[in-house]
Amino acid sequence: MSETAPAQGEGELRALGQAFVMIIFSEIGDKTFLIAAILAMRHPRALVFAGAFGSLVVMSILSAAMGHLLPALIPKQWTQFAAGVLFLVFGVKMVQEGRSMKGGQEKIQEEMKEVEEEIELEDATLDGTAVPNGDGRLMPLEELEEGGGRGAHHAGVDSSPTPPPRSRSLGGLREGARNFCSLLLGPVFVQSFILTFLGEWGDRSQIATIALAAAHNIHVVALGTIVGHACCTAIAVLGGRWLSNKISVKHVTFGGSALFLIFSLIYFHEALTYAEAPSADILPGGIGEPWLG
Repeated sequence: MSETAPAQGEGELRALGQAFVMIIFSEIGDKTFLIAAILAMRHPRALVFAGAFGSLVVMSILSAAMGHLLPALIPKQWTQFAAGVLFLVFGVKMVQEGRSMKGGQEKIQEEMKEVEEEIELEDATLDGTAVPNGDGRLMPLEELEEGGGRGAHHAGVDSSPTPPPRSRSLGGLREGARNFCSLLLGPVFVQSFILTFLGEWGDRSQIATIALAAAHNIHVVALGTIVGHACCTAIAVLGGRWLSNKISVKHVTFGGSALFLIFSLIYFHEALTYAEAPSADILPGGIGEPWLG
């Protein structure tokens, strides 16, 4: 008992550090990082931080919970092996992405431009000055009215496509829920929360969090990811735009790839040596050797 307690504490501390460092390398310069940075230039920083960080806290808890369920479905050794494979795939993929990137800040500037366009479309939707068309892009109401007038004048019918009833009902429910949340929490908070949540869902850091939680204590992994997200979001809100012009995404990607490959080796080693750990049958007081005191 006295020998396993320090080892367990050391393992939890290592898992905490892995989760924190993984988030730092994954999120600096990422899409959610840029979303918080750009929104902070347009709205109060405290509201943007609250919305973005709240979204990431929810995402971290959900991801850790999903990872916590895996050991109940498959053996612990296989979850560690799967985590090693996952980090190996991510590491190799990040090496390929880094090699294909150009030097400097060209990559991050392209991503920032895409994020700015998404935020502008989101603002237009909230303001009611534009509506989505069939291609998923927004069309100003003035152009829509002019197009509808010309179509009615030449064809005698409304040329705008009519969405199916189910789409209208789902869209109405989603818009109603969003307006209710905006009324309670404020439009800036809701916008920051939703954009960050959608940008983080299915991201590399979310999948890596699931893998870490499958191999370690769920509370430790969740704490490490939440602290990492708090640091990244604070940096993005306070000086993300300035930092994005100073860092090279290529170098960050190579650093993250090295980190993920190291994690892969660690989990492969743990998976291979897991069966060699002493079981309860040979410990004092176990089934195979009764402990008589």
